[in-house]
Amino acid sequence: MSDDNKNREEDRGGKRGGDFRVPPRTYIIWIAILGSIPLLMVFRNTGPTSAELLNQVQFQQKLDSNQLVRGTIIYDPQSPYLQEVRGYYYKTNFAKVEAEKGKGGQLQPEGKPVETAFVAKVRLTEYLEGRLLDLGVFETRQPNTVLIGLLYSLGPVLVIGLLIWFFFIRQIKMAGKGALSFGKSKARMLTKEKNKTTFKDVAGVEEAKEEVSELVEFLKDPKKFQKLGGRIPKGILMVGAPGTGKTLLAKAIAGEADAAFFSISGSDFVEMFVGVGASRVRDMFEQARKNTPCLIFIDEIDAVGRSRGHGLGGGNDEREQTLNALLVEMDGFDTTEGIIIIAATNRPDVLDPALLRPGRFDRQITVNLPDVRGREAILKVHAKNVKLDPSVDLAVIARGTPGYSGAELANLLNEAALLAARTGKKAVGMAELEEARDKVRWGRERRSMAMTDEDKKCTAWHEAGHALVNVLLKHTHPLHKVTIIPRGQALGATMYLPKDDILNRKRKELLDIIAVTMAGRIAEEIVSDDISSGAAGDIQQATTMARAMVCQWGMSDKLGMVQYGESNEYVFLGREMMRGKDYSEHTAQEIDNEVKRIIDDAFQRAKEILDTNRDKLEIIANCLLEYETLEGGQVEEIIRTGKFTAPPPPPQVSPPTGAQAATPLPEVMKPSQPKIDPGLGSAAPAPA
Repeated sequence: MSDDNKNREEDRGGKRGGDFRVPPRTYIIWIAILGSIPLLMVFRNTGPTSAELLNQVQFQQKLDSNQLVRGTIIYDPQSPYLQEVRGYYYKTNFAKVEAEKGKGGQLQPEGKPVETAFVAKVRLTEYLEGRLLDLGVFETRQPNTVLIGLLYSLGPVLVIGLLIWFFFIRQIKMAGKGALSFGKSKARMLTKEKNKTTFKDVAGVEEAKEEVSELVEFLKDPKKFQKLGGRIPKGILMVGAPGTGKTLLAKAIAGEADAAFFSISGSDFVEMFVGVGASRVRDMFEQARKNTPCLIFIDEIDAVGRSRGHGLGGGNDEREQTLNALLVEMDGFDTTEGIIIIAATNRPDVLDPALLRPGRFDRQITVNLPDVRGREAILKVHAKNVKLDPSVDLAVIARGTPGYSGAELANLLNEAALLAARTGKKAVGMAELEEARDKVRWGRERRSMAMTDEDKKCTAWHEAGHALVNVLLKHTHPLHKVTIIPRGQALGATMYLPKDDILNRKRKELLDIIAVTMAGRIAEEIVSDDISSGAAGDIQQATTMARAMVCQWGMSDKLGMVQYGESNEYVFLGREMMRGKDYSEHTAQEIDNEVKRIIDDAFQRAKEILDTNRDKLEIIANCLLEYETLEGGQVEEIIRTGKFTAPPPPPQVSPPTGAQAATPLPEVMKPSQPKIDPGLGSAAPAPA
């Protein structure tokens, strides 16, 4: 069966399985038919020629002047006094009123009198009726009023019946069809015509791409694997952090594979009624059996694949019934070969063990964050649709974005393009890419935020303390930028960028980072002899890091290499609700004491550094108050030399000069720099 035929059958099946919808054209046709009936009744007696409408007096005059030629008297039983008279009369010329005494002569062009059609609604008395009949040229007629009477009597009943059918009976029928299709699968079939994504659009995850490309290769040439006794995996589970490209890989498989590809989200199985999700699972596999070999992609499978028997729900709730149906369909007695399941999740820790075993998901593919070469490849893929300046070096941007996912890199290029468009640039340059990188990672600048001088001074000293200690300590990452312009939720920011990708953490590095976080509070206290709540985020970060050193990473000499409690980065109610501590209260007190000791030691180290370099700290703070943003190289220059070299002012553009014109021209204004919206530009001077 061709893809087009499959799509047509899918569309027809979707219409049969979903709610019944009447096309708008049907409504228009029925409205036209019902509206034409009264129109036909109104105009049934109108002829092709227009008749002159006469009142009672005019009709009496025509009769008295013997101008009536012929006609018909139509008796209306519903109006016994007012009758309708139709016929013809001779047209007269009233130009000779005085000569004819008001009875103008007949118009006779070409020797023939002119006949004019007329219609008169008159009250026929017995005398008037007798005169008309005595003329011998009038006939009588009585219309058939049976249909009209029937319409008048049954019309309201029919209208009310149609309204009842339209608003009530039809809704009941639609509800019945919707109930019958309630358990139908919501899986959508993707075709190559609709999906243009291929493996060429996927970069930075080469190992994962090789793993899933085997599926496509097996579907194209299954004998290559079968002759050696191999079989294709029944299921592939892609695990990775958000934004790493799991769904993009699935789209690439759909674009490359020659087999049918169904896509559905895990949340599409979940309903408030028990059994609906299981019915949808069975219907989805039933559709897949009709299109084997085929691929089924389930995105966010953790919505339906969570561990059973945990938490508040019992064994018969909707989610567990759905999971049971999924387990049976994937590997049960009636399992059909040729159906390959591809699933994606960023929460593998909450999935049911029965779902993860071989035979259901034979292969787990980890989609990690890209390294520097992967980030450069991802930037090149997304830069195809962005007009870049020739001076842009994507390798530099890749080295400056460690820890960025593929989605963040795509967002970086998009933000840079928007910034360049707002500032009137013809292409995206390095300045826009640098600003977009900072915006994606640390938030947008909020230059319009009103801050008092005291708040600015406190923020400047706080960030200067972070920057000074970061530069002087040995095991910290290079300083990127320090600013007192509010970004995101912070009033200021000290930004550092690692030289390489962070694969693991070392003890000396962590201790130095904790000292850097403590330096902001110490610098505040030095300048104002008081402390503020601005260090709340620093305290939280330092406490979390110190507790992880003690409880998870075994970096405490006193407590040793023992893990105290499991990681609570993700709280799963089903497992955490009834779990008790696996260490005593005495050990818990020792953990708290050790965490406090680590933070206190880091606090003392940072205080000693700031007291020793008080003059340099003051220079950095004053420069921040003046320039608002300092680059890492400028801070290092202050610490190394004790002086700050102001950046050169922007060059002044002089007005154009030329020969004296005959007509004096107004003074030429100096061109101004393009205006940048608040938060999109940077007031930082160029790096020294």
